[in-house]
Amino acid sequence: MPKVDISQVPVKIGSVYPEPYASMMAGRSSQRLGDAGGLTQFGANITILAPGAMSSMRHWHLNEDEFVMVTEGEVTLVDDTGETVMRPGDCAAFPAGDENGHHFVNNSDSEARFLVIGTRLTDETAYYSDVDMMVTQKDGHQKFTKRDGTLLREGPE
Repeated sequence: MPKVDISQVPVKIGSVYPEPYASMMAGRSSQRLGDAGGLTQFGANITILAPGAMSSMRHWHLNEDEFVMVTEGEVTLVDDTGETVMRPGDCAAFPAGDENGHHFVNNSDSEARFLVIGTRLTDETAYYSDVDMMVTQKDGHQKFTKRDGTLLREGPE
């Protein structure tokens, strides 16, 4: 049956970042809805942010598109142009190759949730706007480095 029972989709806590960035993701969790439905061409995830949590380090993707729709609560989109408060029904789009680093922060007193839909490529590179870090992915293997190539962490996704 194509219906995905969200209550049965595991909740993944934290992020795959190396330290000290992994610790900065406290209060962030997600559910991989696309994986639960057997999708392979694009990802569809619910990101859950506790009050004060952020979705990721500010980043942008070289080859993958991202689309976000807030489903519950209130988050603040932080990008190169500043801060934008977003509420249920509000959407944002991040085309591949656009160097406008972005992330979401929950500055409210309540939990917030948003749907993230994005391209799923076997080979991808993402850059982090505020820290000296980038990630490359090849065939499910991620490698976090500084921009000069110094290894920070590598392994499966």
